[in-house]
Amino acid sequence: MPADLPLEHVHVDPDSLTEGPAPAVFVLHGRGADEQDLLPVAQRLPDELHIVSLRAPDRLMQGYTWYEMVMPDGDLHRSQPDEEEFRRSLDLVAENIEAAIERYDLAPGRIGLLGFSQGAITSLSLLCEQPDRFAWVVCLHGYLAETHADSAPNGIAGTPVFVGSGTADRMIPAQRAERAADRLREMGCAVESHQYESAHGIGPDELADVVAWIESRLR
Repeated sequence: MPADLPLEHVHVDPDSLTEGPAPAVFVLHGRGADEQDLLPVAQRLPDELHIVSLRAPDRLMQGYTWYEMVMPDGDLHRSQPDEEEFRRSLDLVAENIEAAIERYDLAPGRIGLLGFSQGAITSLSLLCEQPDRFAWVVCLHGYLAETHADSAPNGIAGTPVFVGSGTADRMIPAQRAERAADRLREMGCAVESHQYESAHGIGPDELADVVAWIESRLR
């Protein structure tokens, strides 16, 4: 029996079929969105990728959330994930990845993550916890959670990471993303970071850079 995935998700087969297990990208949406939200982005990625877009576990208004935020003194720009809920989501995503590798015949050594906002924060923490699992990570408009900022994981050195941020982003300022990029460089990751003249969203210039960057990872 194929393994069950505990989170609701959308799976898109690659347009370009290969013999044997194929590379894949796991897509993690932002707060208040769902598994459909980033599909227009993911479907611009290279044809040989399986796309597995996961839905966060908890309902929030018309969408879903990975965790609640803790905001010291009500300051959004100092927000951090609620540790208990964050731990649960990290474990759920890791379980989904393992199950999807079996169900969809994915190449275990060619797994990428693409996250936006909360999904980006979750993606970076997953990288810190399981650096050998991921071939590359895209972090868009996110930051590195305090729970993992001081980690020094074995096996993370050399992992390609793309960090994108917006100079007009009022939710997660570009400075938070840049601090994450700097810390990842200290860990030894091969980081490419860019700031865009955008708010809290993925504009066409950012998307074009992400697509080109991922294409270069798959060559």
